[in-house]
Amino acid sequence: MSHHEEHKSHRVGWLRAAVLGANDGVVSTASLIIGVAAAGTAQYNVLITGVAGLVAGAMSMAAGEYVSVSSQADTENADLELEKESLQDNFDLEQVELAEIYQTRGLDPLLAKQVAEQLMAHDALGAHARDEIGISDVASAKPIQAAIYSAAAFIIGAALPLFVAWIIPENFLIFSVAMLSLVFLAVLGGLAARTGGASISIGAFRVTFWGALAMGLTAAVGAIFEVVV
Repeated sequence: MSHHEEHKSHRVGWLRAAVLGANDGVVSTASLIIGVAAAGTAQYNVLITGVAGLVAGAMSMAAGEYVSVSSQADTENADLELEKESLQDNFDLEQVELAEIYQTRGLDPLLAKQVAEQLMAHDALGAHARDEIGISDVASAKPIQAAIYSAAAFIIGAALPLFVAWIIPENFLIFSVAMLSLVFLAVLGGLAARTGGASISIGAFRVTFWGALAMGLTAAVGAIFEVVV
């Protein structure tokens, strides 16, 4: 009888970018719509503002993710090059270092030495990248993937409050966008948590709480500007 566990960590790269993009799309666009509407702006202008926010936000998320993850990838590559040089110049010392790492994880000295020797005979750089530096194929930085997932998720998230603002009468716009956006956030948070194998209720609550806070503060700012004007 075989035993197979379905782990979730291989999803961490794209899931983080997608969750961040979708959440930011809903929160920032809904907050923008609510803030502008609270200042007494006509519905047409509110929609134009929301569309502009969608385009700008998607490009900002893509660029930000690409630059950020590229920086991480550059650091990882620099570490790998440094390790590669060290393996070429001090192979035996690197083997001892790897064995010491395994000893700190609970292996006895002889077994740790044997494991280090066999792993380095198979893939020395891979063994040190994984166990010394902490770089693996699962968690390695992928800039283009992060940028695409983040931008696409932002567009989807931003489109939801925009659609609500388009079909709802102006008198009910603020309330409808706020309430339905919170529902969207709860669903997104729950789905993200389920995909990542975490608690659905906790995932839904935390994104809903911060989304409600952001929309509330933005509505207050919009109302203040309406009074001032």
